Amino acid sequence: MSEEFSDLVAARDGDDAAFARLVAPLHRELHAHCYRMLGSAHDADDALQEALVRAWRGIARFEGRSSLRSWLYTVATRTCLDAVERRGRRALPVDLGPASPRAVVDAAPLTEVSWLGPYADAGLPVGPAGPAARYEQREAVELAFVAAVQHLSGNQRAALLLFDVLGFSAEEIAAMMDTSAAAVNSALARARRQLAAKAPDVSQQQTLRTLGDTRVRSIASSFATALERGDADALVALLTEDVTWSMPPLPHWYAGRDAVREFAVAVPITRCPSWRHRLTTANGQPAVAFYVGAAPDAVHGAWSLTVLTLRQGAISELVSFLGPEHVLRAGLPETL
Repeated sequence: MSEEFSDLVAARDGDDAAFARLVAPLHRELHAHCYRMLGSAHDADDALQEALVRAWRGIARFEGRSSLRSWLYTVATRTCLDAVERRGRRALPVDLGPASPRAVVDAAPLTEVSWLGPYADAGLPVGPAGPAARYEQREAVELAFVAAVQHLSGNQRAALLLFDVLGFSAEEIAAMMDTSAAAVNSALARARRQLAAKAPDVSQQQTLRTLGDTRVRSIASSFATALERGDADALVALLTEDVTWSMPPLPHWYAGRDAVREFAVAVPITRCPSWRHRLTTANGQPAVAFYVGAAPDAVHGAWSLTVLTLRQGAISELVSFLGPEHVLRAGLPETL
């Protein structure tokens, strides 16, 4: 008798420790699935917790007709679909309206919007989840991918993620979603058309492999250092002509080198006394955790997590997620 089967028998008899051992190896990938569905690490926490409670309550009825992994994905997906129905989709500032032509100083957070959040990617596997998957697991947490998925209906999201990211068959997904394989294939086709219109042709994983780790780290470090030194020229030299910079939960965003330069000079360079940083990663992309202090020799508190999107050796998009919670989720200290 295998250890997994022994734990399954014990879990059916009410052994919660055995159930915990069963789900532990799948916890990380289930959490990533919930994030892809919901666009928020916090929502993914809640959804996975609720899904595991549902699974624990229903483990006695699990008959083993599918794998335990498939069954847990069924529970997690249905839990996420319930959350999508309640909360709708999450957005980035670029989804809400045109770029601001001039720097906006003292902007107020837009609290009525459900904002897309970053994802701490430590421990996320490299490569596809299985031979049938069309996307690498890290490709499927990239900001552009997750933002594009948010424009899909719940059923379309589920079909796309389960088929193209996780490699389940249409028949397996139909059983998970209590529908037909034809309905799954129809939802998948519509999802792929919409995704193709919104997601970039080249993923960040492809770009990062082309550049290499040393070059990627150098770009991220140069950006952070330029901001710390207040060197607008050095910062702008790292950007593509069509660069964008957004800062959720602030609604305003900027497009093009001139607008980004004006914003950088007017706000972070001029109005923030002292910056420090730590390089990290998020959403499978290079990221910088920024800390702000009242003076160079003062304590600096976590301020934002900025995720960089690169194209042809330059920064094409900056998304600065404001709030110390994003820095802490990346496993970094609250102060420097």
